[in-house]
Amino acid sequence: MRVVAGDLRGRRIEAPISEATRPTTDKVRQAVFNALGSLDIVEGARVLDLFAGTGAMGIEALSRGAAHCVFVERDRDALVILKKNVAALGLTDRSTVLAVDATSVASRQPEIDILIADPPYGFDQWRDLIVDADAAFVVLESDRAIGEIEGWETLRAKKYGRTHVSFLQPVEAPHGTVEGE
Repeated sequence: MRVVAGDLRGRRIEAPISEATRPTTDKVRQAVFNALGSLDIVEGARVLDLFAGTGAMGIEALSRGAAHCVFVERDRDALVILKKNVAALGLTDRSTVLAVDATSVASRQPEIDILIADPPYGFDQWRDLIVDADAAFVVLESDRAIGEIEGWETLRAKKYGRTHVSFLQPVEAPHGTVEGE
């Protein structure tokens, strides 16, 4: 597995030999970051990579100019590989690695520009995961279509093989409206 584009293009990303970690394929990463790039939101972004696994998604964001990434992973084997990848690619000064449960982190990370979540297959607690997130943009990866999430607008939903990717942003009240009008 390699970094697809940016400053680290072509650099190798280690992956654990385990069924517990399912790294995002190069094709899906490229599609996700091409979409994010078209919105011009990666450069200088603060990224939260939940269920980070190898760190491939957050590393791709950093390679493409994100300012900082918080990686969240609690699987011990994946955590060892994640820390190794961050160090080997020289990203320790632009990264924070948290060994905690990803479902409780989003609400405690202020002003995230991009939240990326790639939980284990079968995960269905999407609303709980992002409900209190202070994120401008969310990318969710799953083994099935995610559907609508209250408080979030789905901008795009794509399928790449068995992988479903949804791009969301928070629903905001129109400017100038007064509650009750």
